[in-house]
Amino acid sequence: MSNLDQPVAVRQGEELDAAKLGEYLRPHIPGMMGGVEVQQFPSGFSNLTYMLAANAGGARKEYVLRRPPFGANIKSAHDMEREYKILRAVRQSFPRVPETLVYCDDAAVLGAPFYVMERVQGIILRGKQPEGLDLSAPVMKRLSTMLIDNLADIHAVDTSIPDVQQLGKPVGYVQRQVEGWIQRYANAKTDKILHIEEVETWLRNNIPDESTNAPTLIHNDYKYDNVVFTHDLTGISAVLDWEMATLGDPLMDVGTTLGYWAEDDDPIPLKMFGLTPLAGNLNRDEVVARYQEKTGRNVENIVFYYVFGLYKICVIAQQIYARFKKGFTKDPRFGGLIFVIQAGADVAYKALQSGKLRGF
Repeated sequence: MSNLDQPVAVRQGEELDAAKLGEYLRPHIPGMMGGVEVQQFPSGFSNLTYMLAANAGGARKEYVLRRPPFGANIKSAHDMEREYKILRAVRQSFPRVPETLVYCDDAAVLGAPFYVMERVQGIILRGKQPEGLDLSAPVMKRLSTMLIDNLADIHAVDTSIPDVQQLGKPVGYVQRQVEGWIQRYANAKTDKILHIEEVETWLRNNIPDESTNAPTLIHNDYKYDNVVFTHDLTGISAVLDWEMATLGDPLMDVGTTLGYWAEDDDPIPLKMFGLTPLAGNLNRDEVVARYQEKTGRNVENIVFYYVFGLYKICVIAQQIYARFKKGFTKDPRFGGLIFVIQAGADVAYKALQSGKLRGF
């Protein structure tokens, strides 16, 4: 994916059977010969992502494999077939999507479903500022603006395409999301978190009228580290991690992005998700203004979507933290997610009380 997003040795307990994998892939990927080398991308908190290298057509080729995390039983959140179909559907009218190559539902190969796609070259901006890359204020302003413009492009994807139409049921989407994520939190709850129940009650009581904005394709996890920029940082090559994409209220997508869009004075645990605290980035108010400028959509209830975005991040963190606490994963990053849950609930509560996106 880039010289700034290099794979490393596979984490203990997350190894793949390279021999079985190579045997399965050779008939499915044209020109592939010999064995498969497997490394792992260390970032990300959900589905596991591996880099594969093999000889294909007489040259070394690199691919990306996605599979559910070990120990996960949250089927709807780790549906490899659905994610594979989303990529194929969206690519019909949105070119900034990796090309998929093969899907496998035979658990005898790797113990779980998985799919393989092309490896897109470029730069992914993770949680730490990489050395040797100019991320000055003017650059970050350009990149953050480009990021929001690209989100507007996703929301302009033609939803009349049959394969895209099959991705979701937009009627009642916000209501289902609120109730669904509240239930997910209840199912994964481990510790008592201050203000989380007040946030849940407020969300249930403040669901916006779904007729305000027409439904669109939504990514549902849109942030810097799910985007591949070109090497010169002047364009976007691909959007990654479409596992939660569907059809629904586009402001739910904006809300998730805002939830990840930490600013410099936000709590430290919320600033681990990316480079939005760097000088030059649009602030949350400016993100909404830019999105409205590009789409013309009604954003008067944006605080609801921001609070929901923060709550959803809390739930995702809680689900992963619960697996860590039960011993299903040894990844040390996951133990610290309890602080993300606490901070997210606190900021969401302050936002709903103040009616603002920042400065509370």
